[in-house]
Amino acid sequence: MTVDYAELRRELVERLEWLGVIRTEKVKKAFLKVPRELFVLPSYRREAYEDTPLPILEGQTISAPHMCAIMCEALDLNPGDKLLEIGTGSGYHIALCAEIIQGDKDASNGILVTVEIYPKLAKFAKENLEKAGYGALVNIVVADGSLGAPTRISFDKILVTAAAPEMPPSLIEQLNPGGRLIIPVGRFYQDLKLVIKGAGGEIHVKSLGGCVFVPLKGEYGVK
Repeated sequence: MTVDYAELRRELVERLEWLGVIRTEKVKKAFLKVPRELFVLPSYRREAYEDTPLPILEGQTISAPHMCAIMCEALDLNPGDKLLEIGTGSGYHIALCAEIIQGDKDASNGILVTVEIYPKLAKFAKENLEKAGYGALVNIVVADGSLGAPTRISFDKILVTAAAPEMPPSLIEQLNPGGRLIIPVGRFYQDLKLVIKGAGGEIHVKSLGGCVFVPLKGEYGVK
């Protein structure tokens, strides 16, 4: 039996709009465009458009679509942004971001860097991004993401897809003035934090509510 993934995608977007987690046209367009079925394990493909996390490799998960939407909306992504993601996972979330930042598929418009600590997951994400048409737009780095990106570039937006016990100072340092960082903080039940860096470097933190993410690994991760 053939599965109409495009129709399932449309239905999911309608539900997320009704729930109020998709609020802007740019996020809606990204969710309608990015094929989530290409970013899950083959055995879970028929469940790709259920609003739930799904297992991937290395004991990790692909986040529930509603959480991806909440984070994309909070970051206020725009064309030309320099984005850093910590925790590539299957590559789905960075594909959504790429669709907003570089929807014209012009790799010179903005920068997308994603850091993954597990080499096997980085390879999985690279393959998925290439299949979905985003391979040339996203730079995947295998490293300890809790230390930030191993580059001198600073970023306008930082997205962290694993929970840190505390806010990693390295990520605050790599955030540009006026930039936004979203990160789950806590060990078991976490609080989703939105960090906004003021023009003078001052830090403002807002709670977006409770959440549950896999633990961040690395120097500033969960030991």
